[in-house]
Amino acid sequence: MHLNIPTLLTLFRVVLIPFFVLAFYLPFQWAPLACALIFIVAAITDWFDGYLARRLKQTTRFGAFLDPVADKVMVAIALVLVAEYFHSWWITLPAATMIAREIIISALREWMAEIGKRSSVAVSWIGKVKTTAQMLSLVALLWRYDTMVIGIGVVAFYIAAVLTFWSMFQYLNAARGDLFEG
Repeated sequence: MHLNIPTLLTLFRVVLIPFFVLAFYLPFQWAPLACALIFIVAAITDWFDGYLARRLKQTTRFGAFLDPVADKVMVAIALVLVAEYFHSWWITLPAATMIAREIIISALREWMAEIGKRSSVAVSWIGKVKTTAQMLSLVALLWRYDTMVIGIGVVAFYIAAVLTFWSMFQYLNAARGDLFEG
């Protein structure tokens, strides 16, 4: 296996995961900020490793596999932590929906790749907007600086939840003919 800069950035993101969780549970006043900052660093390296892989023509099979795994694990853990912190249905329900959507779409993409039609469920602009709203909401809800930041986080969280449904139905619709064939 050849390790290049994009792959090292992805591996760095994986290494950040336990520190992210640990920061969330630290009994210090600065812990929410530390947790949010680690999440921001992970989000930036996610963007940056993809950019560098394309720009430097350093895409690898291992990187193509690990990058979405690192992203989904970090986001799923962040969603679980936020749901645990707020301990209410109005946060847990959208968080569970977002996690379920990731599992459904990952399974759909894997299945579509198996039948040679992976490109029909490629990432759409709605998925990218959903991811942006989700990341912004998670930063705000992990940081929890004050009621205004939490309010902005909750609004962005619900925007992300709506876009989660929209993008999921868009992907399922794109695969409809293959899913219900025969």
